[in-house]
Amino acid sequence: MAALRYRRFLKLCEEWPVDETKRGRDLGAYLRQRVAQAFREGENTQIAEPEACDQMYESLARLHSNYYKHKYPRPRDTSFSGLSVEEYKLILSTDTLEEFQEMDKSMWKKLQEKFAPTRPEEKHKAWTRVLSRPRT
Repeated sequence: MAALRYRRFLKLCEEWPVDETKRGRDLGAYLRQRVAQAFREGENTQIAEPEACDQMYESLARLHSNYYKHKYPRPRDTSFSGLSVEEYKLILSTDTLEEFQEMDKSMWKKLQEKFAPTRPEEKHKAWTRVLSRPRT
């Protein structure tokens, strides 16, 4: 029975697409990693909770087959922002998010350099100064 479960998960992993624009954050890549961890011994792996394993497989299979998309169709493929699916994919790509992070980091670094002390004893002094200021 474990061999059958292993083969089903392998087939699901083969069919699940990998989105190269989401390096390190892709569900398909994560799924492959988790299956490799769970079935370290391949078909000979002993499964402690077979019911939970079957339930996990069924849930993932429903996601992969777009079961809920077909069960609950949307009247229009729009969002509140009016952006298309392609625009969302571009915005959520790892490269774009890293660019946003770099933009934010530069501002954050400036603030940090201006206000944050570098040594622990200076941190204590800085907080003491802030707390001892007279309130207006």
